[in-house]
Amino acid sequence: MPDGSKRLFAAAGIASEARSKYRFLPSAALPPDLPEGPVPIADMANAFGVTHRTLHFYEEKGLISANRIGLMRVYGQDDVMRMAVITVCRETGMPIAVIQELMDELRKADSQESAEAMFREALQVRKRELTAEMSTLHRQLQQVGDLLDFDDGMETQPLNDNQDSSSLTEQELRCLELMAEGYSTQRIARALDLRHDETRDLEAGIILKFRANNRFQAIAKAVLLGIVQA
Repeated sequence: MPDGSKRLFAAAGIASEARSKYRFLPSAALPPDLPEGPVPIADMANAFGVTHRTLHFYEEKGLISANRIGLMRVYGQDDVMRMAVITVCRETGMPIAVIQELMDELRKADSQESAEAMFREALQVRKRELTAEMSTLHRQLQQVGDLLDFDDGMETQPLNDNQDSSSLTEQELRCLELMAEGYSTQRIARALDLRHDETRDLEAGIILKFRANNRFQAIAKAVLLGIVQA
C-alpha cells in the first residue's frame, strides 16, 4: 500500500477515536479476519452479518460513526468494538432505544469492571423481560389448548342439560355475562352486591356446570352455545 494511503487510513482511525467518548466497553466477541486498521463498510457489514442500510441506521442513532477515505466509508477499531456490543444486544432482542440508553451509560464507565457490570445488569433486565414473555406465552398456549380440546369434545359429545342456559339460575346467568365482559371477581361482587367469597363460589359453580377447568373455558363454552356473547 502506498505511504499516502497508509497515512490516510491512520488519519481516519485517529479521527474516529477522537470522536469516541468511550473509555471502556464490555467484552464482546469480535468477528475474525477483520483488518487492524480502519474497516471498509463492505467488510464491516459482512463481518457482522448486516446490511449497509443497518450500519447507516446505527450511525443515525449515534451508536457508531464512520469516516471517509475518498468515496469509501470506513470504521475505526472503536466502532468495531461498539458494533460487537450492539450485535450482542440485538441478538437478545433489545430494542434500539434500550441499546442507546445502555451505550450512553457506558460512556460514564470509569473502569473495565464498571463497564462489565453495566452490561451484565442490562442483560439481567433483558432476561427478566424474556422470562415474563415466556410466562405469558405459556399461559396463552394453555388457553388455546383448552379451547381446542373443547372444540374436539364438542364434535364427539352431545350437549347435556348442564350445558343449557335453563340449568343456570338468574344470578348465575348474570354472573356469567359479567365474566364474559371481562369483569374480575371483585367487580362482579360489587355489581351483584355479594361478598367476595360468595362470588368466588358462584363462579366455581358455573365452571362446574359447564364441566370446564377455568373461567376462560366456561366462557368459551357459553359463547359457543349462544348463552352469552363475548
